[in-house]
Formats: sequence, structure tokens, C-alpha cells
Amino acid sequence: MFPEADIPVVQMSLRNDLDPEAHLAAGQALQSLRQEGVLIIGSGMSFHNMRGYGDANFTAPSEVFDDWLTDTVAADWETRWSALANWSKAPYATASHPLGAEEHLLPLMVAAGAAGNDKGDKIYSEQVLKTQLSAFQFG
Repeated sequence: MFPEADIPVVQMSLRNDLDPEAHLAAGQALQSLRQEGVLIIGSGMSFHNMRGYGDANFTAPSEVFDDWLTDTVAADWETRWSALANWSKAPYATASHPLGAEEHLLPLMVAAGAAGNDKGDKIYSEQVLKTQLSAFQFG
């Protein structure tokens, strides 16, 4: 995409406590950078349960969680914040991201927090190893 590799990159670590609301707030703190042309990328996955990959028993649950996530990122700011802050209560959430191992979902919280009022859209979705994986974009 940028063959000269002249784009400054700053990596941000996740918090040890994996608090989703703290990650939403971290994204919110970065929100003004978007007006300066800074691209905020949350690298993760909509499904990441190592025991579920390749197991057809996880296909339907991963699809249900993916549908919830799709609806959630497209929601208004308040609804999105509340739902993502309480993501573990979503249908099949912990089947998709076991508690204590949700580090592949939390980058989405940072991006969603940085999005402000901009709604999210699903820009990629595919079934991989019998589980549904999706990526989202805000703004």
C-alpha cells in the first residue's frame, strides 16, 4: 500500500486487565487524531477461540456472535458503547472469545471508541476453519 514505508507507525498495547470500557475510552482519547488524517487500525479478529477452529459445532455460534457484532458496530454511539462494554453478555460471546483471552476482540473497542458518532460497516466476512470471521470499518 505504501511501498516507500514512509508512514510513521505507533503501536499501542492492550491493558493487562482486558477491560473493554477502558479500551473504548482509550479509543475515544485518540478520536481527535482522525481529524488530523491519522489512520487508526485495530488489528484483531471477530472470532478467536483456538478450540473452535475446524469444529463445526462452532459454526452457528460464531455466525450468531458475528451478526451481533455487525449490528453493534453499526449502532449509534451510545448503543454501541454500552453493547461493546458488555460484549461478554452477547449471544455466544464467550464461545467466540473465551474470557481472559479476548485480546483479539479488544482492538475493535479502541477503533470503535475513536470512531465517535461514525457508524461501523462490515467490510470483510468469510468462513474460515468452520468459523465466521469479519472485519469492520468506521467512518
